[in-house]
Parts: sequence; structure tokens; C-alpha cells
Amino acid sequence: MQSTPKSLRLHIGIFGRRNVGKSSLLNAITRQQVSIVSEHAGTTTDPVEKPMELLPLGPVQFVDTAGVDDEGALGELRIARTKAVFERVDLGVIVTEAKAWGAFEEGLFKELQDRKVPTLVVFNKQDLQTVGSEECAALTDRGASVVSVSAATGTGILDLREALLKLAPGDFFDNRRLVSDLVPPGEIAVMVVPIDKEAPKGRLILPQVMAIRDLLDGESMSLVCQERELKRALASLAKPPALVVTDSQAFLKVAADVPKTVPMTSFSILMARFQGDLVEQVRGTMGIERLKGGDTVLIAETCSHHPVGEDIGRVKIPRWLTQYVGAKLNFANVQGRDFPQNLSPYQLIVHCGNCTGNRREMLSRLHRCREAGIPMTNYGLTIAYSLGIFERALAPFPEALEAFELLKART
Repeated sequence: MQSTPKSLRLHIGIFGRRNVGKSSLLNAITRQQVSIVSEHAGTTTDPVEKPMELLPLGPVQFVDTAGVDDEGALGELRIARTKAVFERVDLGVIVTEAKAWGAFEEGLFKELQDRKVPTLVVFNKQDLQTVGSEECAALTDRGASVVSVSAATGTGILDLREALLKLAPGDFFDNRRLVSDLVPPGEIAVMVVPIDKEAPKGRLILPQVMAIRDLLDGESMSLVCQERELKRALASLAKPPALVVTDSQAFLKVAADVPKTVPMTSFSILMARFQGDLVEQVRGTMGIERLKGGDTVLIAETCSHHPVGEDIGRVKIPRWLTQYVGAKLNFANVQGRDFPQNLSPYQLIVHCGNCTGNRREMLSRLHRCREAGIPMTNYGLTIAYSLGIFERALAPFPEALEAFELLKART
């Protein structure tokens, strides 16, 4: 781990027409040549992402988008990729020029406002034409913050950085805990970390690293072992651990080795809570009960790793689900940002823990599934349910367990 993961960064999206200076603005903010700058419109073809530390706020991820006033087949592709950015930004920046605000900018503003994303309007090229006070007031009256800058001369860039700091959610970096709220200071969590082909030599999978760091921040302790060492690890402790967290693929063995008095869950279920809405995904898990032969299940993951051997999303989850349902199911897979616009072909969506994405993107996907009436669950939840240990895996999360018990009582 050389830097803060994307999932823990505040995502700031930069939107606007072609050639209004979005890339120049990003270069000025970061003081680096992050994006290619040209006098020709449409130079930026795909969103360009730049991680940086925006002090005193913390780690952020700038996303410089292509102009979404593009034309033609390639333009439609650029527009689609840019619109996908709306789903994951925590703060939006609309770049325009004096006297250029129109229906196009209104569309961008509405996209952000509908998602309740704090919005900053930047009037660029102020070295060429100054924005009027009435134009600024019309936007501030509607909840936007406004600054005037010149990316070419550097004028106003400090004001822009200060505006970003003021607009950023004040508790963004302080209000979420992955696991440390479940393990009191001074207590121990046992982390069960199988070393398989998808864990490259010398590295751990990201949620495992995040959990260890979060425990350190919470002044708790972690004992890390592989599943075959778990019994010996537990026996070596003077008292039972506060929590056992396992890779979901080792659920059955870990459940057998951990005393029922010790809370147990998985990294994937922790990520469902941390990156999305655990209760909503618990409800989505009940969609497994409605599956029947011939139904199609979408397996979605935000990372783009190369599948190897017994891949969890392509081999293991399909096998466990098929065994549970007792009928042949169809499975489709998507990776990265390629989440389908049309969800109607699917009867269930099983999503990864989203460790390489961010929470807003996950919440957007959950919202779209809810609107489409398609249940959406999570890798760890699906595995625990299919293997018959769902309630035990939810025991550390009373609200989620209560939601499941209410749903079960109704069926």
C-alpha cells in the first residue's frame, strides 16, 4: 500500500462543455500536468483520475471528464463514460465561462442536485471576460457556490481550492469505521486470510489491509492467520477474541472452528456495510429464494483483476447458488465501471465488496436496482446464505439481523 485507496478518497468530478478549460483547471489545482491540454475541443476522451492530498481536508480523487456536448458515435461513448461519473462523485465542479450558462449547464446542475451532490460553479477564462454579479447571484440563490478564475494565469485558483474545502462534507473522513467499532480498544480481532492465487505474492487483498489499519486506528489488535491455523491461533489467546473476520470463501471451515459464542463475519460483509447499505443488501439477499431454473444472475465487481482458477465470481458463487436453488441458472459478469443501464434481464445482482470503488457509486447502484425492482446482494452475504450460516454472519450487526428476521417471518 503506497497511497490511500480510492474507496477512502473524496471524489471530485469536473464537468463542462468541451474546451472550457476543465483540464487546464485540474492541472492548475494539482500543480501538475495531469490532463492533456489543447486548443482543439474534445481532447479529453475518457475521464482522467488524479489522486492527491487536498490539505487540510485529506486524500481526494479528482475526475476530469470529457465534454458532454460532444457529437457523433465517439461523442456518444464519451458522454456515456462521463455520465457514469455522476454516480460516484461526492462533490461536483461545473466549469463554464462568463455569459455562457445555458440549458447544457442547467442539465449538469440538475444531475448533481438530483443526487444531492454539493456543487461548485467555476467561471473560467476571467482574463478574457469577467462574470457579472447577477450571473453569480442567480446560482448562489439556488444552492451553488461560485468562484471566478483564470486557469491560464492562475488567478483565483487559491479561492477555488478554499471553496472545495468548504463544500466538502465535514465528516467525510471521520464518520465511517470498517471494523474497529466492533472491537473495543485493547481487544483482539482474528483475521482469517487464505493465501490463494488471487492474492499476489507479497501483498494482501485490499479489504484485509483496510481492516488491519482500521483496527490500529481504533487502538485494537489483530491476529492474522490462514484458515488451517485458526484453531491453534484461538487456543493461543488468553481469552476469546472480540470478533473473527474471515475471507468469505473460507466461511464453512471458519464457522466450524470458531465457538458460537464468538462473533464472526467476513471481510465482504464488512465492506457491504462500509461501502453501501448492509440492511438493503440483506433484503436483496432474500431474492435468492425467488430464483428458479433459467433465471439470470448478474455478478458485478468493480475491480478488473484477471480471473484465475476457482474464481469467486465466475466459479464459486455460481456453483453455490446453483446448488442452493437446485436448478440451472444463467450467469453474466461485468467488471469495473461497466454496470448495465438496463437491469431488466436479471433476477438477482450479486455485487463484490467494492473495495476499489467508492460508497456513493455503490449507493447509486443500489438505488438503481431498487427503482428497477431487482434485488441486489453481496458476495459475502450470498455465500453465507447459500451455505446456511447467514444469521451467524449477521450476528455482529443487530440492525441487519433484525431486518432479516422480520423478512423471514413474513415468508
